[in-house]
Amino acid sequence: CFCATGATIVSGAMAERTMLKGFVMYTMLMTSFIYPVVVHWGWSGNGLLNYGDGKSIVGPSLIDFAGSGIVHLVGGIGAVTGAIFVGPRKGRWDADKESEFEGHSIPFCVLGTLFLWFGWYGFNPGSTAAMHDADTAHTAAIAAINTTLSPCAAGLVVFALRRALPPKLLDVGGFCN
Repeated sequence: CFCATGATIVSGAMAERTMLKGFVMYTMLMTSFIYPVVVHWGWSGNGLLNYGDGKSIVGPSLIDFAGSGIVHLVGGIGAVTGAIFVGPRKGRWDADKESEFEGHSIPFCVLGTLFLWFGWYGFNPGSTAAMHDADTAHTAAIAAINTTLSPCAAGLVVFALRRALPPKLLDVGGFCN
């Protein structure tokens, strides 16, 4: 499941610019060789990011709650690498074609964001795998609070940057992203 999630992050970064055959080859390479190696580094207890004694190659060992760190690390680096290789969409930076790249439905964008956010409330606190005592319930509550505050803070940063930098327009699509 996590391995496939890493591949879907890559698919979004290279959308409309990659043939299916090329994307399948890229995904097979990433999920067969790259992802398992990085997972071993972080989750095995004796990899580069977690020696099992609280240390790693870079200092303290990795604590990856619910596996999100490794998944997004592999998916994000794979996405950036793929996007660099395939380049920008044709006409993306042409002034006369700018309207072709605008969002088509802001209400659907907001609705999709709310659906994802609602799902995160099931996954993130649920990843504690227990709520039988005060300590595990507290951990789940912290996960729920982080699920609320992190995207809100990120959205407000986008609003602030869009207000400060040209063209100085507030962007609901950017907030949802």
